[in-house]
Amino acid sequence: MSFRTTSAIDYVEDVSPGSGALPPRARYASSDARSLSLNGSWRFRLSPTADAEDDSFAAEGFDAGDWAEVSVPGHWVLQGHGSPIYTNHLYPFPVDPPRVPTGNPTGDHLHTFDLPYDWPSDGGAVLRFDGVESCARVWLNGTDIGEFKGSRLPHEFAVGHLLKPGGNALAVRVHQWSAGSYLEDQDQWWLPGIFRDVTLLHRPAGGVLDFFVHASYDHVEGLGTLRVDSDVDGRVTVPGLDIDVATGASVTVPVLPWTAETPQLYDGVLATEGERVPLRVGFRTVALKDGLIKVNGTPLLFKGVNRHEWHPERGRALDLETMREDVLLMKRHNINAVRTSHYPPHPAFLDLCDEYGLWVVDECDLETHGFTEQAWRDNPVDDDRWTPALLDRAARMVERDKNHPSVVIWSLGNEAGTGRGLTAMAEWIRGRDGSRLLHYEGDIDCRDTDVYSRMYADHAEVERIGRGLDGGTHKRRGLPFILCEYGHAMGNGPGGIADYQHLFETYDRIQGGFIWEWIDHGIKDERYGFAYGGDFGEELHDGNFVCDGLLFPDRTPSPGLAEYKKVIEPVRIVGWGSPLLERSRELGGAADGSVRVTNGYDFADLSALAFEWSYQVDGETVEAGVLSVPELAPGESADVKLPDQPAGSGGGETQWTVRATLAADTAWGPKDHLVAWAQFPLSARPLTAVAQSDGPVLGEGQITLGPAAFDARTGALRSIGGVDVRGLRLDVWRAPTDNDNGAAWQPDLRYGPLWRELGLHRMHHRLEAVELGDDALTVRTRVAPAAREVALRTVYRWTSDGTRLRLTVSVAPEGDWRLPLPRLGIRLRLAGSVHGARWFGGGPGEAYPDTKSASMVGCWESTIDGLQTPYVRPQENGARADVRWVEIGGLRVEGEPEFWFTARRWTSEQLDAAEHPTDLKAGDTVWVNLDHGQQGIGSQSCGPGVLPQYQLRPAPAEFTFHFSEIHG
Repeated sequence: MSFRTTSAIDYVEDVSPGSGALPPRARYASSDARSLSLNGSWRFRLSPTADAEDDSFAAEGFDAGDWAEVSVPGHWVLQGHGSPIYTNHLYPFPVDPPRVPTGNPTGDHLHTFDLPYDWPSDGGAVLRFDGVESCARVWLNGTDIGEFKGSRLPHEFAVGHLLKPGGNALAVRVHQWSAGSYLEDQDQWWLPGIFRDVTLLHRPAGGVLDFFVHASYDHVEGLGTLRVDSDVDGRVTVPGLDIDVATGASVTVPVLPWTAETPQLYDGVLATEGERVPLRVGFRTVALKDGLIKVNGTPLLFKGVNRHEWHPERGRALDLETMREDVLLMKRHNINAVRTSHYPPHPAFLDLCDEYGLWVVDECDLETHGFTEQAWRDNPVDDDRWTPALLDRAARMVERDKNHPSVVIWSLGNEAGTGRGLTAMAEWIRGRDGSRLLHYEGDIDCRDTDVYSRMYADHAEVERIGRGLDGGTHKRRGLPFILCEYGHAMGNGPGGIADYQHLFETYDRIQGGFIWEWIDHGIKDERYGFAYGGDFGEELHDGNFVCDGLLFPDRTPSPGLAEYKKVIEPVRIVGWGSPLLERSRELGGAADGSVRVTNGYDFADLSALAFEWSYQVDGETVEAGVLSVPELAPGESADVKLPDQPAGSGGGETQWTVRATLAADTAWGPKDHLVAWAQFPLSARPLTAVAQSDGPVLGEGQITLGPAAFDARTGALRSIGGVDVRGLRLDVWRAPTDNDNGAAWQPDLRYGPLWRELGLHRMHHRLEAVELGDDALTVRTRVAPAAREVALRTVYRWTSDGTRLRLTVSVAPEGDWRLPLPRLGIRLRLAGSVHGARWFGGGPGEAYPDTKSASMVGCWESTIDGLQTPYVRPQENGARADVRWVEIGGLRVEGEPEFWFTARRWTSEQLDAAEHPTDLKAGDTVWVNLDHGQQGIGSQSCGPGVLPQYQLRPAPAEFTFHFSEIHG
């Protein structure tokens, strides 16, 4: 005989959303009613199971003096109690819904507080939790007031009848795993704890309950209509618009609309008998019209990012200034939209989006991705038992965030398969708020949604969709298309985003996308700098897949963010020499001597920008001035004449640079902040001539040729003048990037593993001949991997004019090369103290063939350490593009044609072997790569690979370098 007893912790595995909480309602940041923050230091006890301890700790007078302390908001695993776990989509516990393991870390939190002396004695009080992972039970002064799930959602409890003036004991038991965990499999660290604010709110008699601000805009008449529906009658005043009306009444007045580019907010007040709540009203209308997402009658182009909440020390416990830093960085990098992946953010973030201007796709706290491992069998979103929990999550998102003008789309969640529960959520949201559109990427036929959304569709498919050739249901064919995730920003990359943007701007149906994602989720760690999956001994983990952002964990912008800023810049400046030259001429583009400036904003004119020109000779600016550009309306273009070419500037490589900057300080950026730029070449650089005046001379064990010495037996370069130069030879290997290594589900295109299988990381160099001619030293070699037939016949031909040394490298592939090469060039090492480099070419940051939109041609300099990009997992980085010449370690190197330049204090092999930057130990040698070609980057760590035009396919090649010693 067997039986199961009812346990006091059965709520942990209950599929219901909880009990005891008040209905969800609109959140407002402040009012004239009193509030008390309960954030701070709390007593804490960790237990290994959900039932290891009874609830006696919740009783009044319990002595927790020997307990540890944790900060709230916070995660206990980031405060020395247990360890974080990272998985992308695998559940870190057996999939047996709704059951969770017996081993269920449970944190008892205890906080004692006094009411302020002037806390009102009338009315009631509400205890609000803004975020707790993943399940919590709450007691106040020994009374059990309820339990809840829904980690990234608010829950409130009526507690006025339980409060006393002093010594209030708030006890919260938090379980890491619960039935709710099955709904929260969101490609992030599993981090239990009370990670958002805990607040006590006085609720005066006649105070505000729920309210809904409806503020639409008629773009034809320029009129805004305001109606505030409130559960408690009151009045709404907006002094700036002379509005004073009763709740529930509509009023229409002339207004300036709210958009992400022009975030006009009007301050108002909702006043009831017992409370005054400040309002910030933004008038705008969101509509699906003519098959497009339109706001205020204008189609949008999302230039967005997906944003997980993250701080490298505090996890998802973000403070206001960190959130503000995110918003300011987005605005300063031309980003106009955020998808709140994959849960509603801290409510203060939406306040900032309202204030500074960002379009928001607000996503529900729902993902059941781990059920893909069993072909979605038992998926909660298609199980009626879970539907109340799904509806609760939808309601808590919509009710909390419905008054934010920045929120233009509701998203049902992410990667949760399909099912009846999602349909129920969509129907509820439409019934509650018909003023916004609905999104869910998994709804491939768009049965419940207003937007056709995809992740990581490659460029060819996106173009087919833009042309209307993608098929699908009749409804889907008439809907706008967005890439809710694209451009996977893991490690070095993403590549190919300029090619995506070209498609977005070509086809009206494609309304942009959202880069995955905003920030690397590295955890600050004294062992590694930043830790990622597996660094905490997790049983299952997905490595550094959690580090796939445009920011490094400390919020330092990555080269990928600089690239994205350039690709999505809101002003297009086109002239002769531009990559868009031919297309511009087809469209009536600028004539020689002028540039065509196009306003790419959706709503704003160019009055906030100042334009300037500069004229460079050999990368150095010799003259600059103001460029007069009309205050173009959105979509308008104008041809603007540049000044005459400055006199006496011939003889070198010349170019124009045009910049658009902020004309004055704004809320998000300082005066002179760079918004957009373009460069236009005038005259090409004159190539350096090296007359072959000196011939090689054979001496005792060495060959001399001009300023250089070579090993007589091998022909290997030893020195150039007084500079020790060793190890110069053909190099084709790079430490594979995360995108080179690719996604496991695309094995045939994972070039990193295929390169390694071919043996490109261990090439053998066979010397075939050292030939001394009258005017040249020629060294013939065969470069090939062990166990393979393929090879690269490589000839080094050295000549000199007595002062300079010229090297021409000829490469001829042999055999059946089926893979592109990682790189093609030469590598050499410089011994001794090499502190930095100066170069004329692309900069200031790294670039690769499909990530060099942001590479500006000029003269740059950097330390050797500054040339490195500190990816959380070390990989190929730091190449500078289109280099004409570089000076490093006493050498000057000029290229024919331009080349890629990289310098670091470790080899590519050492970089490849490192798991963290702390594994890399600098020596007294600098390794320099001078590359004729580089393989592109792509975004195949989760998206498409390198486009054909950026692949480095083996083919006969010849390239030349000139070496000379720098004197003085």
